[in-house]
Amino acid sequence: MPPVELLLMLLLLATAIVVARLKDLFAAAMLTGIASLLAAGLFVLMDAVDVAFTEAAVGAGVGTVLFLGALSLTSRREKQERTRILPILIVVATGAALIYGTWDMPAYGDPDAVIHHHLAPDLIAETENKIHIPNIVTAILASFRGYDTLGEVVVIFTAGVGVALLLGGLGLRRSDAGTEEES
Repeated sequence: MPPVELLLMLLLLATAIVVARLKDLFAAAMLTGIASLLAAGLFVLMDAVDVAFTEAAVGAGVGTVLFLGALSLTSRREKQERTRILPILIVVATGAALIYGTWDMPAYGDPDAVIHHHLAPDLIAETENKIHIPNIVTAILASFRGYDTLGEVVVIFTAGVGVALLLGGLGLRRSDAGTEEES
């Protein structure tokens, strides 16, 4: 693993551990936004810029705004409850199953991976003939991955509308509260 990816991964892991241990919910909400930005940076390094945009917009942007909105309706500190073992066991079992599922995957960037021998050569050879767009990346994103790209655009648009409604709603509440005080 390249040093930059390793550094981002370690920062992401450290942020996740700190978020899990924090009792201050405001700090936890801010750190989840930072974790999303770190994940977006990892996606950029893995050449998944479209996924990075979605993670940054939804995870760091809308997610943080929603956490802060929910936090405004509750207390700033987490209430102490006794630790329940069943949820922890479920999370550990799910994590173990996910890690076990990755053992059969080829190494990251492996030129002998199946994708580089079956799908990629066909796309490179036939994209211009099938779609008549000379730029292969544009053709793949606009045609072969059209539904996926449309889904990402819908998610980002919905995130933007949600933030606009949240910010607009706060302004309406303030103006409504001001008119009630005057009467």
